[in-house]
Amino acid sequence: MTNFFLWLILLVFCWPLALLALVLYPIVWILLLPFRILGIAVEGVLELLRALLFLPTKILSGKK
Repeated sequence: MTNFFLWLILLVFCWPLALLALVLYPIVWILLLPFRILGIAVEGVLELLRALLFLPTKILSGKK
């Protein structure tokens, strides 16, 4: 909601820039999507390595 109000303020003060932002936002989002997917994959691999590293500790302590 805050972003919308900021965009409305930008629309009032500088409407060409606001319209340009409105047009470019989906393009930038699509260009950044592969990096977001890569970040999710890297986070998953690191979480798996962390789980494997702490597995002996969980087994020896008896906690689930």
